[in-house]
Amino acid sequence: MPFSEKLKEKIGEIVSKSQTNQSALIPVLHLVQNEYGWISEESMLETAEMLGIPPSNVQNVTTFYTMFFTEPVGKHIIWHCRTLSCALMGAEQAEHYLTEKLGIKTGETTQDGKITLLEAECLASCGSAPVMLVDDDLFENLTKEKIDEVLKRIQGD
Repeated sequence: MPFSEKLKEKIGEIVSKSQTNQSALIPVLHLVQNEYGWISEESMLETAEMLGIPPSNVQNVTTFYTMFFTEPVGKHIIWHCRTLSCALMGAEQAEHYLTEKLGIKTGETTQDGKITLLEAECLASCGSAPVMLVDDDLFENLTKEKIDEVLKRIQGD
C-alpha cells in the first residue's frame, strides 16, 4: 500500500530536521510502523525511495532492531523480560502463566489478533523484577493477579 500524503508530509518534516537522510531513517521507520503496525517489504522500498538511500540500508536497520516488526503483530505487544534478575524473581513462572492465559507461545499472536507475546533481553527494571512491557507501559513485580489485571484491560478493548 503506497504511503498516504499525510504520512509523506510527516516523513518530510522528519527529513527536514535531520542532518542527513540516513539519520532520519529510524524516526521514519517508527512513523511507518505506527501507521501500519509493522514494516512490510513494500514500506521498506518506499522509505528507501523517499529518503534516497539504498533499500538494503532500510532492510538492515529494520531487521537489526527488535523494536521493528517485519510481519504483522497484534494490536498490543507484551514483552516479557528474560534476563537474570527477572529469572531469579520468577520470570519463567510469569511467562508460563502468560502463555497459558493467552493460549499462545512466546513469539506468537493470539487468534483474535489482539496480543503478540515477545521476549525482551532486558527491560532495565531489575530492581522490580519480574517485569513486562505492554505497549509503552511497564508492569513491575509481576504476580498472577497483576498479569490478570493487565490482560483483562487489554483484551477488553
